[in-house]
Amino acid sequence: MNEHANLSADLIAPLLSWFRSVRRPLPWRETKDPYRVWLSEIMLQQTRIEAVIPYYHRFLSEAPTVKDLAELPDEMLMKLWEGLGYYSRARNLKKAALTVMEQHGGALPRNFSALRALPGIGDYTAGAIASIAFGLPEPAVDGNVLRVIMRLTGREDDIALDATKKAVTAWLREIYPDGEDAGDLTEGLMELGEKLCLPAGAPKCSECPLASQCVARRGDLWRQLPKKSPKKERRIEEYTLLLLCSEDGVALRKRPSKGLLAGLWEFPMLAGTFSEEELTKRLSSLGIKIHSLTPCGTSSHIFTHITWNMHGMRVLIDPETLPEEFGAFFHPARLRDEIAVPTAYRYFVEQILKEDF
Repeated sequence: MNEHANLSADLIAPLLSWFRSVRRPLPWRETKDPYRVWLSEIMLQQTRIEAVIPYYHRFLSEAPTVKDLAELPDEMLMKLWEGLGYYSRARNLKKAALTVMEQHGGALPRNFSALRALPGIGDYTAGAIASIAFGLPEPAVDGNVLRVIMRLTGREDDIALDATKKAVTAWLREIYPDGEDAGDLTEGLMELGEKLCLPAGAPKCSECPLASQCVARRGDLWRQLPKKSPKKERRIEEYTLLLLCSEDGVALRKRPSKGLLAGLWEFPMLAGTFSEEELTKRLSSLGIKIHSLTPCGTSSHIFTHITWNMHGMRVLIDPETLPEEFGAFFHPARLRDEIAVPTAYRYFVEQILKEDF
């Protein structure tokens, strides 16, 4: 990989002019408050803007400051995040808030390296906060920005490699402005990738403020760029999900403190699929007294590297026979109002909330 990509500062003026003419009135753009910029950037990771907006408002109504976030009970934190997915983001938000309170007097540091050192903040988020909230000349390079730069320069570096992201960050840093221009350039590059320099389908070159500078446009190379090595195929896992019900509610248990969906509530699950007869024998062997057992549909959930196929069984049981390993009973009202259950189980949560306990 060559050290320089021949990026020109000539891209800045037309891009800023374009962005300022088309920028959407998003709630986190109404402020330069570093806390709100930080919160929005974390929420927007892997999540659509339209989905984030109501979560952003609801979160700020409960935790309007870093101090409030640091003091937020864990169950409330998870409930506010319920449905956004990637729950480690929420846990790291609180960890970072505690660090900011302890080490930075309750204010996010005005320094890229100090921001980067906070839990859950990587190069991209540190760059976004630094440029948008503080006007520092720090790029924030995500997939949209990588695509724009690779097409603009005609480079074929693999954007799946961390080395490519670091190189693009360095190239941009050489030409980055400061002050309000820094934040607008960060958002403008991302907006260009989202709205015009599209990942699927033909880019809207006729609307692009950088069309005259773009190597991919001149060479009709948009189909070939950017280069990206293929992802590994997702592993498929089959589970039997148990809606263990009684007059006391439905059984929930906490997942292990490490790993996928760490520390969150789930319905008990058994690896594999079972016929009704097989499942009756399996649960009876655990001492569970079964009154009825009924299939209640299937649902799949796609994680980054795994797909879960869940086959639901609603099992009415004697509450005193619930094994400790399967958790405890909760009334559906608590499931609705207090307890955060990951999006992976949404189909089954909706079934429980329809029942009359």
